[in-house]
Amino acid sequence: MHTKSQNLLPWLRVFLIALSAFIFNTTEFVPVGMLANLGESFGMRPAEVGPMLTIYAWIVALASLPVMLLLANFERRRLMLGVFALFVASHAVSAMASSYNMLLVSRVGIAFAHSVFWSISVAMAVRMAPKGKGAVAISLLGTGTVLAMVMGVPLGRVVGEWFGWRTTFGGIGVISGMLMLALWRWLPTLPVSNSGNLSSLPEIARNKPLLSLYLLTAIIVTAHFTAYTYLEPLIQQVWNMSADVTTWALMTYGAAGIVGSLLFSRLQPRHPNTLLILGFGLLALCLSMLSRSGVGIFQLFQGVALWGAVMMTVALALQTRALEYGSKATDITMAIYSGIFNVGIGGGALLGSQVVLHYGAAKNGLVALAVISFGLLPLWYLVRKNRTDDTEPELVQVPSQ
Repeated sequence: MHTKSQNLLPWLRVFLIALSAFIFNTTEFVPVGMLANLGESFGMRPAEVGPMLTIYAWIVALASLPVMLLLANFERRRLMLGVFALFVASHAVSAMASSYNMLLVSRVGIAFAHSVFWSISVAMAVRMAPKGKGAVAISLLGTGTVLAMVMGVPLGRVVGEWFGWRTTFGGIGVISGMLMLALWRWLPTLPVSNSGNLSSLPEIARNKPLLSLYLLTAIIVTAHFTAYTYLEPLIQQVWNMSADVTTWALMTYGAAGIVGSLLFSRLQPRHPNTLLILGFGLLALCLSMLSRSGVGIFQLFQGVALWGAVMMTVALALQTRALEYGSKATDITMAIYSGIFNVGIGGGALLGSQVVLHYGAAKNGLVALAVISFGLLPLWYLVRKNRTDDTEPELVQVPSQ
């Protein structure tokens, strides 16, 4: 019995990190489903509230690397608990925010916590997983991310509509406090290992595959969030569908991400180039479909299902390659990756808001398609290099404690 519990303990720890990923991704994207609610509270239009996502994302982008350089030598369990303390306190401020500016200030604190979490969580999950199960650990983190879209964002939207958006943020804070206690109870001490430091930066700057991957990530994420952030006004104002349809569309998008995660786990080991090329092409197709003027409910749900599956597959493929190309300094590599990912989120939210304000939500898909076309060059380089090296990117096993 004791042996069985010892075997389950590593998976419990990985599960807690995956649940943390669910919480962090839920709070980052839940405003997407509450733009109208938030705007009504502060006398603003949804497109004027949308840049709140940009501010959040760009703080994460700017803070990820310098904060991780400062915290590079901190024992990881203590660092994770500190991250959660800031996260919970900031949500308490969000729930009490009496003005838009006060809400923005609270989101700054959440963004700083976010920047550290995604810099250390991937390597932590791999280290705590049983030997040889690092890929499964990353898949569980991906599942946590997916479930944030399937359950977290739509549930946050429903709670916000029924009880007010303050209840949504307050509820996230309470759940996060409970999760923090679980992490305090079950996370082991994790000394620093292969995290990287200031001296790692010149080597990263010379790593052409990694730099190309960073560029491709920024382009794809910017294109995606140019359209995704303003899916609500597109569905309700352009296609004249109800708020309930928006909720179900967001849930369908997220549920399809589970399919994308399964496809990734089956195809990545054998066909990484094919997976990335096909995912890129299908993502461009999905973005182009959003520019259609007349869309029925059946077409809408078909489109968001394909979009959700493809985007999750591409995101996991990019993350896996980042770990491979930057294996000598995993935390610094992932800090930069997280920062660049959030540059894309913020850039997409900002670009999308300008398109909505000046040209209407119907044009977001075309603009997103134009953005993603710039990714063809870095995509070609990565595929060509992978074939030249005759190697497939595999998950790097971070040394266990």
